[in-house]
Amino acid sequence: MTTGQIFLEESIKSFRGLKSNAEKAIEQLSDADLHWAYNSESNSIVIIMKHLAGNMVSRWTDFLTTDGEKNDRNRDGEFEDDFKSREQLMQYWNHGWKIFLETLNGLNEDDLLKTVYIRKEPHTVLRAIQRQLSHYAYHCGQLVHIAKQIKGIEFKTLSIARGESSKFEPTHPKAGSNH
Repeated sequence: MTTGQIFLEESIKSFRGLKSNAEKAIEQLSDADLHWAYNSESNSIVIIMKHLAGNMVSRWTDFLTTDGEKNDRNRDGEFEDDFKSREQLMQYWNHGWKIFLETLNGLNEDDLLKTVYIRKEPHTVLRAIQRQLSHYAYHCGQLVHIAKQIKGIEFKTLSIARGESSKFEPTHPKAGSNH
């Protein structure tokens, strides 16, 4: 396997992990919780999910041939809470992820150094993927954090729980050891 193929494969794994963590966090919330915001300047989980999905549809539709900021994107509308149900929200969320992951899965090593545009700014495909990994990680982290704020001590951790790290320590000798 080439470095480019490994990069694409590892990127897809990273993005799928972000999606999974966000979804595991929001599964712990009520429908009303999804609309909660700390204050009027803060975004709710619904807003963040809507923004991410809108970004994915814009950036990854016709990714190699059109600017990632599509003329029909209503970015400001992504910050309006107009979903009537969790089902409607999840359909939109999954639609964005479907377009994104299908596009990413369709790329090959030869595509990585091609130039694409985001808001008329040139990026290599490799850079565009990294840009989105950073952006999506930022917002998925916000989703998890908001869910933790809402659930408090009832939040079921998505990784190793506090005080449980010793259960995951390696059983092999430490690096540099002669044992």
